[in-house]
Amino acid sequence: MKEKGVIENKVYEYRVLKRLSQEKLGQAVGVSKQTIYAMEKGNYSPSLLLAFKIALYFDTTIEQVFTYKEE
Repeated sequence: MKEKGVIENKVYEYRVLKRLSQEKLGQAVGVSKQTIYAMEKGNYSPSLLLAFKIALYFDTTIEQVFTYKEE
């Protein structure tokens, strides 16, 4: 069965508010700047572990950063 949904995110918004580069955020959560870039462009959905790390880094909940939308 093929999944029919997407995970949208506000990683870019949170990153800009903290005045972080993609590289700095990537280092903080253990991924490359390319992964952050792909996530911000909607081309990469993070693992649950990475989503938790990002939310914790920004001191918020996963639901504030990531939302699931059915297509």
